[in-house]
Amino acid sequence: MRIVIAGGHGQIALRLERLLAARGDEAVGVIRNPGQIEDLRAAGAEPVVLDLESASVEEVAEVLRGADAAVFAAGAGPNSGSERKETVDRGAAVLFADAAERAGVRRYVVVSSRDADPDHPGDEVFDAYLRAKGAADAYVRSRTALDWTILRPGMLTNDAGRGMVLLTASTGRGPVPRDDVAAALLELLDTPATAGLTLELIAGSVPVAVAVKGVAGN
Repeated sequence: MRIVIAGGHGQIALRLERLLAARGDEAVGVIRNPGQIEDLRAAGAEPVVLDLESASVEEVAEVLRGADAAVFAAGAGPNSGSERKETVDRGAAVLFADAAERAGVRRYVVVSSRDADPDHPGDEVFDAYLRAKGAADAYVRSRTALDWTILRPGMLTNDAGRGMVLLTASTGRGPVPRDDVAAALLELLDTPATAGLTLELIAGSVPVAVAVKGVAGN
């Protein structure tokens, strides 16, 4: 498969790129900073330098043409303000979805956040982040030309992945290693029957592949 990943230098994206490359798939990472090119190549991914805050739909569609799936894993980052939550976490996700449609790429997987809600209250930057992610998720859900799946991990950690998770529509609060989020994304990409699902993910007691099969088509 050829998988195009927005936010290709993110911690989850790099893990996913390694997993894809290890099994012979083609991972393409969209990045804004040319200084990250070698990191992507080291992960086995093809880097594409393109700023999703300023690119046109057609420019992004050119990158996506011929892909089997698109993964939106971009984010403004923990040190950014409310304005960039809107331009990246919402705006870039909408742009990437529109570009996937234009390029004819139906499979679209989003890395979102637990509690993402366009109506989330509060004036803090994290509240703005949850509103932006919620608005992006709502937009993606409205696109009938996309076979979308939205994955909402719990509190992300850098602990070594155990490969054991809880994956349901509502998990409750809990941590999850980034390794296991990447593994879940890989399984979701391999499981088209998860299209149309919004899923939460935390550490649990079920192997990743079994957890994904368990929700497929539900």
